Amino acid sequence: MRITGFDIVVVGSPWRELTFVEVRTDDGLRGVGEARMVSKTDTLLAAIAELGERYVVGADPADLSRLAWQVQVGEYGRPGEITQTALAVFDMACWDVLGQALGVPVWQLLGGRFRAAVPAYANGWYRTDRDPAAVAAVAGAVVARGYRALKIDPFGAAVATLSAAELRRSVGILAAVRDAVGPDVEVFLEMHGRFTAATARRVADAVAPLQPGWLEEPVPPGDLHGLASVRAHTALPIATGERIHTADELIPYLERGLVDILQVDLTHHGGITGLHRLAGWAGAYNVQLAPHNVCGPVGTAAAVHLAVATPGIAVLEHFNDFADPWVSELAAGAPRVDPATGCFAVPTAPGLGVRLDREACAAHPRSRGRLSLFAEGWERRAAGGE
Repeated sequence: MRITGFDIVVVGSPWRELTFVEVRTDDGLRGVGEARMVSKTDTLLAAIAELGERYVVGADPADLSRLAWQVQVGEYGRPGEITQTALAVFDMACWDVLGQALGVPVWQLLGGRFRAAVPAYANGWYRTDRDPAAVAAVAGAVVARGYRALKIDPFGAAVATLSAAELRRSVGILAAVRDAVGPDVEVFLEMHGRFTAATARRVADAVAPLQPGWLEEPVPPGDLHGLASVRAHTALPIATGERIHTADELIPYLERGLVDILQVDLTHHGGITGLHRLAGWAGAYNVQLAPHNVCGPVGTAAAVHLAVATPGIAVLEHFNDFADPWVSELAAGAPRVDPATGCFAVPTAPGLGVRLDREACAAHPRSRGRLSLFAEGWERRAAGGE
């Protein structure tokens, strides 16, 4: 079997653009991949077109290690966010083709079923006033939908530091969420790499009584010295990794014990192949994964398949019940969280089990939507903000 070509489809919403790639084979099969790129969709499209024509068309979809080597090593330059994302969409699509050709879901090709369901946590749900009562009300609605975990960034447009008043406001929002959902629902604290290490330590002290499930990106990625100081200061778990795109970048995080939960994004780390390899390495350091996932139905499906087969994956992020819920209509077979369990079920259809609906995609053309985390009101995820 050979890949004969590929198609690119971009779908827009006010705060994100989703890029889908369908590969076509000489056996008549179609495989689909997806990524969401922060503010660089045009750049990603150029990389997909160039690398696809160079390495994907004419290739056997089973030669995934060869494809990864060609893109990551054979190109000679260092792979980064754009390259790894372009590779990821093709990698996903090829796994989808292989599963269809063999008549089995992708998770069976990754080692078989390790778990009977994949726990999910909600994000994108707090699209409201930055007010404790308002946020608490919608937090209750998240739990009413069956979620056993949720994540929130209560810090507004903060950069580097927080005033005493803003710290009280942010902690008040988090406290209201904890009161609304009770002690047994996980509440993860998103910090988006906003802070200096000194501010992150103050935040850690202030929120410790509320027992968040983790502190996510307390300092900017790459500030290893600052992260080490936060790690030494608090017993709260540290999560990071969504902006880490290659395995070598992770060496100091693992070897220096700076992270408890790795949040590497499958769609920015070379796809299913890349994250599957990484999971074994992280396991050697007894570090779990909670993959970052801001994708629609296809990227989410790929992450679900990987999580079904992988022991070290703890929980999977999910936006599509709250932010742009219509994205689930973009593909037949879109993964959904079971309200009775708060989990994704184990997929049963061959391949990734999702088929792109071109008409539904066409109803949402490109928006140039982007993430503006340092603008007031970004949490509403309207035009110009995430």
